[in-house]
Amino acid sequence: MGEDTEISAKRENQDPKDENTDSGVKYYTREEVQSHNTSKDTSLISHDKVYAITGFMEEEREGGEEVLLEQAGADATESFEDVGHSTDAREMLQQYYIGELHMEVYITTSKDSRSWTTWLIPTVTAVLVGIMYRYYMLEHKAS
Repeated sequence: MGEDTEISAKRENQDPKDENTDSGVKYYTREEVQSHNTSKDTSLISHDKVYAITGFMEEEREGGEEVLLEQAGADATESFEDVGHSTDAREMLQQYYIGELHMEVYITTSKDSRSWTTWLIPTVTAVLVGIMYRYYMLEHKAS
């Protein structure tokens, strides 16, 4: 059991870009991708995969360079799907694949989330609504 804890502790402290180095997959953070947003250095995200499309932009493409520059450094999944690209276009995109998007998970442990108000306010509201409902029903039965 001590060995498992030690391995998981090493994995948690590991740089996300170093994960899966055996398989050759490189991980990028959103911040890293966002820094590649110029016509000379363009990357974008589609379906949690990172693509360096600078070479593609240098070639002539339908739709113009402006469309890609609008999505540069950002998640272009929705825009890519909205256009309805062909199977050939999807296969062509694969040659610009450079890695995966590293999913960052933020866990909040603020004092507010553990506060007594998170359960007290809804409970008091429910009780007040119940009392008002009973009072309303008694009023209508009496008349």
